[in-house]
Amino acid sequence: MKNTNEMNYPDRLRAQIQKDGIVPLIGVYDAFSASIAARHFNGLFLSGFSFAASFYGLPDVGFISWSDITSLAQRIRLLLPQQHIVVDIDDGYCDADVACHVVGLLEQMGISGVVLEDQKRPRRCGHLGGKQILELDVFMEKLERVLNHRKHLFIVARTDAVEPDEVMRRVAAFNDTAADAILVDGISDINIIKQIAALTSKPLVFNQIYGGKSPPLSLTQLKALGISLVNYSTPCITAAQSAMLGVMQKLKQQDGLLTEDLAPGVALAECNALLNENLKRDLHLK
Repeated sequence: MKNTNEMNYPDRLRAQIQKDGIVPLIGVYDAFSASIAARHFNGLFLSGFSFAASFYGLPDVGFISWSDITSLAQRIRLLLPQQHIVVDIDDGYCDADVACHVVGLLEQMGISGVVLEDQKRPRRCGHLGGKQILELDVFMEKLERVLNHRKHLFIVARTDAVEPDEVMRRVAAFNDTAADAILVDGISDINIIKQIAALTSKPLVFNQIYGGKSPPLSLTQLKALGISLVNYSTPCITAAQSAMLGVMQKLKQQDGLLTEDLAPGVALAECNALLNENLKRDLHLK
């Protein structure tokens, strides 16, 4: 068997899943948040919700362009050569030709995997209401095109179906493809997870969002349910929002006096140390 360091990035992810049984992927929205998350976790998820909020200041309803998300993916891969990186590519940016183009670019960059969903436009975050899904045969054609185009990339087939019968129909269809894993987004009942696990032999992905539709579950609980990958889509962006709101409020209350308690433990030197670590990796310095 190959040493992990000799494998391509997608195979490294497959090996990690096989070894550990479950791999957490922390949702990041820029290179800075990715650098912080990478200090604690080996898996990163370029979250569509978080990226739309950070880069555009807009909700996750289809504003993301493929060129913006691939640019971020490339920047993060250059800074963090060891992490698993999975990218949310929404619906492949409309048609199958674009989806294949994006998949090819990301694979060349050394990205580990992507998540491709079956939503119609205007799309929505999987944990919000008002979602519409493509006819199954239309999505399957796009999925098959992407699967045939990739060389090694880890492909997660995602459905945003809500009705249990339709969820199971789509999971069964995905199970018959060469997709590496299956994600049913916005699951509110763990019994659905058990039914999905009984229907497919493929690894299952769970999207854990605080305040979303899915119940909060630990990695131990999720592993017992048959989950192999966990996307934590929003903790970085929501933590940043909370922290910045708190600092702005205090700064205003203190008549603009910048004191240590506004951001305890994080001074200019510590922030710069993180950035210098990234610079050393970028320049391949020891």
